[in-house]
Amino acid sequence: MKATTRRLSLSRRQTVLTAAALSAAAIAGLSPLGAQAQTKMKVAAIYTVPFEQQWVSRIHKALKAAEARGEIEYKATENVSNADYERVMREYATAGNQLVVGESFAVEAAARKVAKDFPKTAFLMGSSGKSQAPNFSVFDNYIQEPAYLTGLIAGGMTKSNKIGLVGGFPIPEVNRLMHAFMAGARETNPKVEFTVTFINSWFDPPKAKEAAFAMIDKGADVMYAERFGVSDAAKERKVLAIGNVIDTQPQYPDTVVASALWNMEPTIDRALKAVKDGKFTAEDYGQYSMMKFKGSELSKLGTFEKKIPAPIVAKVRAREKEILEGKFTVKVDDSQPKSGR
Repeated sequence: MKATTRRLSLSRRQTVLTAAALSAAAIAGLSPLGAQAQTKMKVAAIYTVPFEQQWVSRIHKALKAAEARGEIEYKATENVSNADYERVMREYATAGNQLVVGESFAVEAAARKVAKDFPKTAFLMGSSGKSQAPNFSVFDNYIQEPAYLTGLIAGGMTKSNKIGLVGGFPIPEVNRLMHAFMAGARETNPKVEFTVTFINSWFDPPKAKEAAFAMIDKGADVMYAERFGVSDAAKERKVLAIGNVIDTQPQYPDTVVASALWNMEPTIDRALKAVKDGKFTAEDYGQYSMMKFKGSELSKLGTFEKKIPAPIVAKVRAREKEILEGKFTVKVDDSQPKSGR
């Protein structure tokens, strides 16, 4: 009888311990079968400008989408000065983040030095340079294809044959988009003349707005808004604008005709999968910003659907199809664009 009682007591004790173990596992994020559930990947991002800046907003959006899907634990710092960039990179790498994302255009040497010091951390950085083995991959916004398509539209919409372009800095990432836009505009309007200005800032809407006003005062009736602030000037002076990277037509329904959109999801999702699979290596992710990978696209024409001349729309759709089918290639020109024809 005593042996039976002892066995029952042990059985009850085992049941309690098992229940406690299962409860602890649930709290710790372990499966009831004892196997660990997939731990979320730790990802960090470093931005030198605010989250709402066009270029950075697309990276932030893609990472937030991965976070919303439950795939990653995401932390980000905005408005990091160039002088502080290396320190923040090191802090994120030291904290155990498996992937660090950012833009290293003005801090190339420092960023690459950090990557060398943390060979087991994956780095995916916006850069004009090449990838660096074993863990420093680069990306770029190769959205010259939709930029060219918006140029076709701009050439068909200008009445004064004068188009203004306001950019941040004359670096390859900006230059190639402007050249593609200008090539499209010339194709539909050989008479068009361009005025090009760089404000030497990635985020200074008031300065961009003033630069746009100066062009509009000289007759420009279509503005290429590579920077925030240009569309505000166009709206105030009742001229048209072409957007870049994000779709701002909802905010400027009577001003922004169309935009060249950048979708960072193909790039970010590929990098996340590579890290998860243990296969992240140094490579150039630039191509994943192109239309065939859905990394870029022409925005919907929306409020201007019926305002753009039908022959222009037809040409845009035909070229769009040719680009996607690989039958038409938009030239990449990274040289600094100049005013004139």
